[in-house]
Amino acid sequence: MPWKKDTPFGTKGVDAQHRGDAGKAHPPQSPFLRKEEDGFTLLEVLVALIVLALALLALSRTAANQVDAFGALRERTVAGWLAADVLAQTRLTTPFPATGSSDGRRRFGGREWRYDVVVQGTPVASIRRIDVHVYAPDDPKSPIATLTGFGGLDLQP
Repeated sequence: MPWKKDTPFGTKGVDAQHRGDAGKAHPPQSPFLRKEEDGFTLLEVLVALIVLALALLALSRTAANQVDAFGALRERTVAGWLAADVLAQTRLTTPFPATGSSDGRRRFGGREWRYDVVVQGTPVASIRRIDVHVYAPDDPKSPIATLTGFGGLDLQP
């Protein structure tokens, strides 16, 4: 039989008569050489690139959203610090403030801010409620930060 070889794992190779190729002899195929699948097709490569591009696009959008969220968080944090500063100044300058409201502007954290202070009475006559609202100068309707504190004669050290 042509191309037939005995190996420890059995007989390797098949002669042409048993394969149906009468008259043609073929050398044995190595199990490590794949004739039909020698690599990726162009279509497989293009599909893989499309999947990779979509994944990178989603990742970049997520990163951009995080950067925007970080900017908004920074703005709220600085506005909260300004509200705490205005509340502390109000309590230090007038320990028992009169009821009513006032507003002002201040540069804080490298930016211009607008704030208002609302002083209200409480059920205890010697204590006042102080509400501080901080706004961005371009949006005077919705406060970025709000802080409430109390001041009065009974709260002095």
